[in-house]
Amino acid sequence: MAKPYSYDLRKKVIDAIELDGLKKSEASELFNLSRNTIDLWLKRLKETGDFSAKPNKPPGNNHKILDWSKFQEFAHINGDKTPQEMAQLWPEEISDRTISRAFKKTGKISRKKKYSKDGNS
Repeated sequence: MAKPYSYDLRKKVIDAIELDGLKKSEASELFNLSRNTIDLWLKRLKETGDFSAKPNKPPGNNHKILDWSKFQEFAHINGDKTPQEMAQLWPEEISDRTISRAFKKTGKISRKKKYSKDGNS
């Protein structure tokens, strides 16, 4: 992910536009920024009262399992089921892949495997 522009640069650009009367297109050329970037900073200033960068969030999934002790108890009760079946039984909407990742993340819970009637897995 790209590093955000410094607060100092943002302040210089905003001051040049608001205090010095510089046009956005002129500020864009002067500070070597895109006009869209300046528009976004001004929009953020108008909406929030500040133009600082949004906090960087690392990429990843949104975590659906927040109570890990609840998940461990759920896994012990339903450990003989497939992740697809467990996903359907989980109180909130969740995918079977999330269930599998949760097993991998905890590392302490081993899910029982289902065997077919002929003895092969």
